[in-house]
Amino acid sequence: MVAEELRLELGHGVLAGLRWGDPAAPPLLALHGWLDNAGSFAALAPLLAERWHLVAIDLRGHGQSSHIAPGAWYHYVDYFDDVRGALDALGWQRASLLGHSLGAALAGQFAAIYPERVERLLLVEGLGPLTSTLDDALPRLRQALDQHAAFAARRPLRVYATLEQAIAARCAANDLSEAAARAIVTRGVREVAGGWVWSSDPRLTVVSPQRYSEEEVLAMLALIRAPACLVLADPPTHYLPTAMMDARAARVPDMQVARLPGNHHLHLEHAAAVAAALRAVPPAPAQA
Repeated sequence: MVAEELRLELGHGVLAGLRWGDPAAPPLLALHGWLDNAGSFAALAPLLAERWHLVAIDLRGHGQSSHIAPGAWYHYVDYFDDVRGALDALGWQRASLLGHSLGAALAGQFAAIYPERVERLLLVEGLGPLTSTLDDALPRLRQALDQHAAFAARRPLRVYATLEQAIAARCAANDLSEAAARAIVTRGVREVAGGWVWSSDPRLTVVSPQRYSEEEVLAMLALIRAPACLVLADPPTHYLPTAMMDARAARVPDMQVARLPGNHHLHLEHAAAVAAALRAVPPAPAQA
């Protein structure tokens, strides 16, 4: 199944994306992980498009979407504007959400913020954002401010002479197969004199100045009302420890958890198994 390109005009810029499936089918909005793009759903989307009209967007600063204004910050909460803006631009008052990693964190919290807009919640390797402690708050804020202030003096972007070199670099960085890396990289680079550079905004790598506490995240997750499925890699990703993820999943009233062999990008590497787990989620009860 061939994906169709789309562009959504939002107030802050353009969100690029891909769509699969019949526009008359139930809507499903897909949100990718940090420094990934809509191409990360290239293997999974055709399997889900048998049931849903799936649209995967490039979040701001990622893939083919607009970067934010010079001197501005990429704040985590601003991505919620991308989610709501995409739903509105597509004319979807209510839809299912699919997210991987950062996208899964966004999808879960969006479902808690706007429960009336979320039909199902399909999550891969993420439930709630990364958190920090009180002791970490001030050092993190200082590190972020220093990085942001020094950004103008950063080194030029690395130029890869060939697309294959960029793919090999992504394979090494994320322990991906060549096919999985290619799906992300081909949408995540732009051509320049002498080769290719990453199209994502380098400011995305600046440390987040603030994070929620674990208590805040647990309280928000308890407000999710959509039927949900969380697919996790086995062995677990190091920053998604089993005890933490079990505690978070237990807060969601209607949550199924599946653990599948694979790594953090198991939706690219083991798409059929992930699709089977996600398709098992029932629809939400009819609204009164």
